[in-house]
Amino acid sequence: MNISVVVPVYNGQDTIAELTERLGQVLSGFAEAYEVILVCDGSPDDSWQVIEKLVERYSWVVGIRLMRNYGQHNALLCGVRAVRYELTVTLDDDLQNPPEEIPVLLKKLNEGYDVVFGVPKKMSQSWWRNLTSVAAKRVVGLVMGQRSITNITSYRIFRTHLRDAFQSYQGPELLLDYLLTWGTDRFGTVPVEEMPRMVGRSNYTLGKLIRLTLTLLTGYTTVPLRFASILGFFFTVVGMLLLLYVLVIYFVIGSEPGFPFLASAISIFSGVQLFALGIMGEYLARVFDRTQGRPTYQVLTMLVGEKK
Repeated sequence: MNISVVVPVYNGQDTIAELTERLGQVLSGFAEAYEVILVCDGSPDDSWQVIEKLVERYSWVVGIRLMRNYGQHNALLCGVRAVRYELTVTLDDDLQNPPEEIPVLLKKLNEGYDVVFGVPKKMSQSWWRNLTSVAAKRVVGLVMGQRSITNITSYRIFRTHLRDAFQSYQGPELLLDYLLTWGTDRFGTVPVEEMPRMVGRSNYTLGKLIRLTLTLLTGYTTVPLRFASILGFFFTVVGMLLLLYVLVIYFVIGSEPGFPFLASAISIFSGVQLFALGIMGEYLARVFDRTQGRPTYQVLTMLVGEKK
């Protein structure tokens, strides 16, 4: 069995050395051949210098340096396109995904799945971070069309041949999990341990999570547009009822609606219009980004460990 591991690296100078060593210990126990691909995603710290040393030390380490920070999934796609073996594992660089759980993912994969996600047995972050993370993952599941998979994680294993389905994909925004649905519908999950973060802080702030959710919703599904249409129809009916109400009180009671009533109605309908325009604006932004022809990533340097 041959296996490749892809790790996107950003602010990982203090963790990737230990992660690589532990990966080597685990993979050497069951894999005939293996490699670890460390993709430096424009990290501002000394991550690339650490990767250079790891490439010199281990013959099975590959280092890829991107020109700038493109995002986690862009870096993952770069690494996935560079793997050589039939199975691919992806995990974060912060040691929260224990490499020792890879055999658990592999066992589940061999039950007949093409993609398996390692779901934490217990979430180790703050309540608000866990809440926003769960919400974002449910959005990902909706976008993927896999409603049975409600907990999408960055700790995953999949069959490398799935990349053939999206080998020609180009675009500045992407979601690797959605691209995997182009090649299969056999997804599974398995409980794994998740360790608390020991070094640094998460690169996903609340603002980035909100931005990611908006990108997912407007970049890979038409649900928001349909929601805006339904909302517009609903308030059209409400407007007709309000008109009927105004006519009734004018002709029957002989009074006119007051200014607060009119101001409230105008505010509601104006807000709905701006909301719908905002959704359409997000879709136009996605179209604008993709028509520019910006590359998904740009490789600056690639280093491969020498066979010893």
